[in-house]
Amino acid sequence: MYFHPVKIGAVQLEGNIFLAPVAGYSDRSFRSICVEHGASFTYTEMVSAEALARGNIKTVSLMRRAQNEKAYSVQIFGGESETMAKAAEIVLEKTACECIDINCGCPVPKIVKTGAGSALTRDPERLGKIVRAVVKAADGKAAVTVKIRSGWDESHITYREAALAALDAGADAITLHARTKAQGYEGKADWQKLRDLVELAEGRVPVFGSGDLFTPEDALRMLEETKCDGVMFARGAMGNPFIFTKTIQLLKTGSYEDIPVSERIKTGFRELEMLAVDAGEEAACREMRKRFCAYSKGIPGGAARREQTVHAATIRDYHTIFDSFLQA
Repeated sequence: MYFHPVKIGAVQLEGNIFLAPVAGYSDRSFRSICVEHGASFTYTEMVSAEALARGNIKTVSLMRRAQNEKAYSVQIFGGESETMAKAAEIVLEKTACECIDINCGCPVPKIVKTGAGSALTRDPERLGKIVRAVVKAADGKAAVTVKIRSGWDESHITYREAALAALDAGADAITLHARTKAQGYEGKADWQKLRDLVELAEGRVPVFGSGDLFTPEDALRMLEETKCDGVMFARGAMGNPFIFTKTIQLLKTGSYEDIPVSERIKTGFRELEMLAVDAGEEAACREMRKRFCAYSKGIPGGAARREQTVHAATIRDYHTIFDSFLQA
């Protein structure tokens, strides 16, 4: 059976369908919505180790647990082992998270130039040093995992070396986004590399897959073709938290039910309301412009509403734009 429990270190999870860390998106309001719709495990957006070490209050707010998260992971990024160890200590002081994930895959230039993100996949020795430091800092209070890319570019494919360095340093799980740093989010993810990593790990720790997961069928195919232990939705969950429910239905029964338009829009309003509690109405309404565009994608008449959404400044504005869909 492709939907099954999975264990990360000492953390026992009921399922293996995860929400990935998504910068600027996976705040606790969105994570809460995804949990409501079946996500087995969730990750915060990436948190700067440097900012944590400097005591940045806004950064600390990114790490808060959603009320319905039985277990969640805080993802941190940085290029120096001492700073990452200090950040891990702060994470465990400020939260009761079950897991700390180390970002070794972000391809964004401003992250990479600091020696963090994808720069670590290219430098397995330094990656291993960072993992070892974070594992020591966590001291068994949280599992420690890594998320890597397949390499820097097609001439520098280093996921095997990076994974082995992480395993030797004590990582409890590895996630592979099977694209290179040079690809960014373009082209296709090479799932054969994920299958190879599963074989390389030999069951020592769970291996999770990411990249090109936009439908429940994609998730099933990744599980079938690569034999990975679980899948991690990122862009595929934006405006579509229902993908978790649908995927679990597909894996359990072989089919799934479509979500009514009214339910999609209603869920968008729930997210808006939760975000307004955390960030204030003005900030929440700005942030939800892109998210309501995603919720309304593919809905008849949605294009005209999305044009209006870019000017929405209050919750009342959103109701004016979208209330007619609540009866659809």
